[in-house]
Amino acid sequence: MDKQQKMQELREFAAEIRLETLKIIGSRGFGHVGGSMSMADAMAVLYGAVMRIDPNNPRWEDRDWFVLSKGHGGPVMYATLGLKGYYPVEAAYTLNQPRTDFPSHTDRNKTPGVDLTTGSLGQGMSEAVGAALGSKVQGRSNHVFVAVGDGECDEGQVWEAAQFAAHYKLDNLICLVDDNKRQLDGMVADVMSHGKGIGAKFDAFGWDVINVEDGNDVEQIYDAVQEAYRTKDKPIALILNTKKGKGATFAEPTGAHSSQPTQEQWDEAIAAAQAALAEIRAK
Repeated sequence: MDKQQKMQELREFAAEIRLETLKIIGSRGFGHVGGSMSMADAMAVLYGAVMRIDPNNPRWEDRDWFVLSKGHGGPVMYATLGLKGYYPVEAAYTLNQPRTDFPSHTDRNKTPGVDLTTGSLGQGMSEAVGAALGSKVQGRSNHVFVAVGDGECDEGQVWEAAQFAAHYKLDNLICLVDDNKRQLDGMVADVMSHGKGIGAKFDAFGWDVINVEDGNDVEQIYDAVQEAYRTKDKPIALILNTKKGKGATFAEPTGAHSSQPTQEQWDEAIAAAQAALAEIRAK
């Protein structure tokens, strides 16, 4: 398969993830739409092209690991794993219901394919660093991917983990920063500015930094991961410049963190996502 065909498949996969993410959150009627939808393209690249995984054996010891440190983005992970065959994707329509296997934040003890439990912001970064160090100690050749939010990077624990990862030269660790410029209380720059930028901070902590100009473009993300694979003796940060709520008609214009739209708005958003998927498939 040539690269052009692969990118077409990834764009289609990302559109499928967006549609299912909306259906999953819509089954509850409210939830973290913004930070879920902005990650759909990155999830398509990871699970559709670069990660070593086995949906029939979620605990395969030599698999690549993925840690969703911004655990409230769980719906986009549930959509991705369901579409990859870890379980019927419709099972995730029980999101955050009593006795569900799909809680609001990701839980490795409940959902097949979730490698580490997350939700308390900042802690997933430390977990990912521990997993990467463990793989190094065990002599494994796998990679650990971790996704953090730009607002999440207000947490000091993110930077403690970043310092640790650089000191131990964890070049098997790739951090994807969902740099969508917004967090719960407003614009990241207004709530807690990152100064010269998140990339500059990772660089100062000793990481290799790759800026992805359009973090909602699967080809740019794919190329950045391939570049990251060539880095030696440093952990790698991919700064994904994304749009919060990307692809959700009621969330993208405002960049809403969490949404509780009307049923009419849900129907409109799902119809638009279905149309977007059909358009990609027609190309």
